[in-house]
Amino acid sequence: MKKTVTVIGAGVAGLASAIRLQNKGYDVTIIEKDELPGGKMNRIDMDGYQFDLGPTIVMMPELYREVFEEAGRDPDDYIPMERLDPMYSSYFDEGKVHYEVSNDLVKNIEMFESISSEDAEGFLKYISDLYHRFNIAKDHFLQRPFRDSKDFYNPSVIRQGLKLKTLNNAENLLKKYIKDKRMRQMISFQTLYIGISPAKGPSLYTIIPMIEFLYGIWFIKGGMHTMASAMERLFLELGGKIEYGSEVEQIVIEDGKATGVLLKDGLRHSDLVMCNADFPYAMKNLIKEPDYKGKYTNKKIDAMDYSCSCFVLYLGMDKKYPELDNIHNFVFSEDLDTNIEQIFNGEVIEDPSMYMYMASKKDPSMAPEGKDGIYVLMPISDLKTMKYEWTDEIAAMYRKKMIDKLKHLPGLANIEEEIVTETMTTPLDFEKRFNAYNGATFGLRPTLTQSVHLRPQSKATHCDNLYFTGSSTHPGAGVPIVLLSSKIAVGELLKDEAEYRS
Repeated sequence: MKKTVTVIGAGVAGLASAIRLQNKGYDVTIIEKDELPGGKMNRIDMDGYQFDLGPTIVMMPELYREVFEEAGRDPDDYIPMERLDPMYSSYFDEGKVHYEVSNDLVKNIEMFESISSEDAEGFLKYISDLYHRFNIAKDHFLQRPFRDSKDFYNPSVIRQGLKLKTLNNAENLLKKYIKDKRMRQMISFQTLYIGISPAKGPSLYTIIPMIEFLYGIWFIKGGMHTMASAMERLFLELGGKIEYGSEVEQIVIEDGKATGVLLKDGLRHSDLVMCNADFPYAMKNLIKEPDYKGKYTNKKIDAMDYSCSCFVLYLGMDKKYPELDNIHNFVFSEDLDTNIEQIFNGEVIEDPSMYMYMASKKDPSMAPEGKDGIYVLMPISDLKTMKYEWTDEIAAMYRKKMIDKLKHLPGLANIEEEIVTETMTTPLDFEKRFNAYNGATFGLRPTLTQSVHLRPQSKATHCDNLYFTGSSTHPGAGVPIVLLSSKIAVGELLKDEAEYRS
């Protein structure tokens, strides 16, 4: 008889874990409180416009494809992708200064040389340095669990860890190679998209832009939610079951073993539980008995460091914008250092930096004919860090700041008058709808003391048959890394099952 697994949450890692386990012969059921798959990789349908709710940039497509390949399927039948070039535009000085960033090395060198040959040389050194570290991280840290302290504290791993030189921060590393402040900002700003300040994030996290420069970024037809829908489709084809509109109230643990989950309509027994709910939320709310929390007591969860949150606008426009060339665009504050300090100090943000995404430029079906949809994301403080209360008035103030900034971009001078429909996602939405603790969009902040072996691991420490996956677990946030989290969690479960059978 097949063993049963309950997966809590149909987020990216939950879906990928469910597919892997169903493919390995388990009888898997996903319990999802929302009505659509994907978690934050969800979709907003509004008056003929379609928007990705959360993540938008495809990096490391091989990790997306791997989920389908392991099940013997052709990924092209599920997630048709194309490489983007240029990858994105960056705007400074109220839109007066504009750079296009390519995955073509020649084009990027020409861009850096237009600033200085010294920075072009520094860029090459930066790429070389980070590529070396990336290979170490990939081979020795990102794709393996750290179940016991000895998995990290041994001569082999320590030797590799020292090569990563993680004690420096991302900003200082870039200063070593690139003198132009705007160029550094264009690179280091992207650490915000795993929820950490470049001034505080370990230097290793500059591998994010390095991966883009070396391997490019991609677009999935239909936007990122296509990936979630495709995983749902594959899971159902494999015989899995999904219960939408059902919220887990408790992970049931009896005699030191997880035995199922408690829903409003009763208990659902299973042999194993894979939890894709945000780890801090799960430890505080779904595991009731203190003995089974281990070191992750309620007090410990409250004291941990959380990523920034996001405020996102989704704007349906009454026209297209041929003046804007790229679907991905970064719009920088006049004083990025102050902007980032305000995010992580919890102060009201005076001059925001933003990311603008226009999927309809690449896939016109995502907006009515002859029109564009515009997604605008502003990194802001998580709810715990905020020194102010999130209110409708704060949302309106930030919306005005965002719109006023967009007016300086090519073709957007009349953006306010050209909006025909809109909605938003706030930190409160991330907290309530996705159980993101403190509304922290990217989960636990990846500081040195919350990374690798010091980050929550896949296997529960104080009970059996319970596993965790998602952005707050090792190896961290971002869709590709979350997909690795799924792979690690399933590997841990299969390892325990093999040992049990032997």
